[in-house]
Amino acid sequence: MADQSDDRYLVPGLIRGLSVLKLFTPDSPSLSLSDIARALGITRSAAFRTVYTLNEAGCLLHDQRSQTYALGPGVLRLTYGYVATREVVEIAQPALEQLRDRIGWSAHLGVLDGASVLYVLRVPGPQRDSSIVQVGSRLPARATTMGRVLLADLGEDDLIGLFRNDHARGKGPSLPGILRQATADRAAQAVVHTGDFEAGMVSAAAPLRDMTGQVVAAINVTAPQSATTQAQVGGDIRAALIATAARISVLLGWDQPARIPVAE
Repeated sequence: MADQSDDRYLVPGLIRGLSVLKLFTPDSPSLSLSDIARALGITRSAAFRTVYTLNEAGCLLHDQRSQTYALGPGVLRLTYGYVATREVVEIAQPALEQLRDRIGWSAHLGVLDGASVLYVLRVPGPQRDSSIVQVGSRLPARATTMGRVLLADLGEDDLIGLFRNDHARGKGPSLPGILRQATADRAAQAVVHTGDFEAGMVSAAAPLRDMTGQVVAAINVTAPQSATTQAQVGGDIRAALIATAARISVLLGWDQPARIPVAE
């Protein structure tokens, strides 16, 4: 590994702050300023500037009686997005695998990442398809079924803020079309599209809700376009998808499953 000191793109202060946070472990839940300085091999004054900044940001808490520091709630906020996403993936995966086995289509889970949908789980179907998406793929939210489901949960002001300066070319509507599309998608239980972002693919997506009713992720199913899959996607496939989304949402704490019909 190259010497970090030779990398001109690294921010030393940020590296030092992260190094301080990593010092706190279950075996060392609280540390004094001297402990921190000694562990990092820096002076107390240098350590104080870093610790003071972390304390002001809520990432460290200072106990004046013992003159020690402990991790603060700011650290939890920093890790919430990652932990929450991993929790959704772990809860959703068994249900998506069951859905895949039942209908024979590929299934995916995605979250909103700015104006894109980030694919965080892929459960490939038994039939190999030509889909371009993999875990880690980012596709334009306005032009994909999962993205449309996620955007539909945002208010008009949030959508305007997200796409006001979006001049990206390619598939998908402009801002006025996005607002109209979100209104229609918001009233639907699932978004179904043939040849949406990927030509030759049939896709349907539904939202996953947490205990507050907020849409925290979306799931979809995809298959190569054919007369059979086009006929299925608006009927049995859509119903099975909606039922699976409802089951996962209940596991995430959503307490209003009656709003979504369960497929027989």
